[in-house]
Amino acid sequence: MSRNYKVQNRFLFHTNIKIKIPEIYDDSVFDDLFGILEDVNKRYNSYSENSYIDKINKNNGHFVKVNDETINILSKIIHLSNVIGEEYDITIMPLIRLWGFYKQAPILPSFDKIKKAKRLVDYKKIIIDKKKKRVKIGKNQEIITGSFIKAYAIEKMVQEMKKIGIKDAIVNAGGSSIIANDEWGIIAENPEDEKEVLRNVNGMPTRITKYKYSGNGDNDLFEIKIKNMSYSTSNQKNTYLIIDNEKYGHIISPKTGFPSQNKQVGVITENAFFGDIISTGLYNQTPHKFYEIMEKLSKEMDISGFLINNTGKIFYFNMEEYFCGK
Repeated sequence: MSRNYKVQNRFLFHTNIKIKIPEIYDDSVFDDLFGILEDVNKRYNSYSENSYIDKINKNNGHFVKVNDETINILSKIIHLSNVIGEEYDITIMPLIRLWGFYKQAPILPSFDKIKKAKRLVDYKKIIIDKKKKRVKIGKNQEIITGSFIKAYAIEKMVQEMKKIGIKDAIVNAGGSSIIANDEWGIIAENPEDEKEVLRNVNGMPTRITKYKYSGNGDNDLFEIKIKNMSYSTSNQKNTYLIIDNEKYGHIISPKTGFPSQNKQVGVITENAFFGDIISTGLYNQTPHKFYEIMEKLSKEMDISGFLINNTGKIFYFNMEEYFCGK
């Protein structure tokens, strides 16, 4: 028997957040759920004035008093950064600025400038003093939260959903972070497809359905079904710079200082916060390193995923149980 749902969309974390829940719940539930996201945005988003991360950035080189949640977030990020092998680094902001993602007319940075900016990119310089509840980053370092903050927020919100008793819902954060309570179908679209087909406001190549997918979808890669899991994707299809008629994506390798040439990564995990971090970090990897890191991660969490390299070849890791035939 089919169930009817109600949906609300709100713009947070520079993207469209869509929550779909059974219609039996009062609309006031949306205010409570979005309120959790707004609180995370206010407290921990590096773009939010006077957030804990903003204060750490503005006081770089000095300790800043923080709360337990900030310490917990940063500690988990550092752990995953170690596993991923330094290709995920939240102090990447100097390189992002250098490449011109905040400029009207970006120019190709010189090797010398890239080398200089890379010296500031080192998450291992983040010092967490748990006893005194304080954090310090290196002089002139800057943390950027864009690769994890919205996923952390929706993960926290979904935990509240479960406490309320909402057992059948879907949350879509701009297409790049999706959490399913109960079973939902997800159609991953080809990141190279140029057609304007069913894209949400963030342009991410993902569609969602509660029931069996039956479209032809020439631009589709495959359909998966997830239940009480999250699906995280990273690609650069719609977030890039054009410099001298060349495209340069926004996911930059901390090791090379240059944007990665891979096309897409998808990760299925039980935790969207972890999934977004991992999908970003894997984006900078070779297929060999992709498998190596996924093997390491699989020893501490339930994880599956795929990588599409620069030639368009897809490499899968433990995806078989999630695939659906059309």
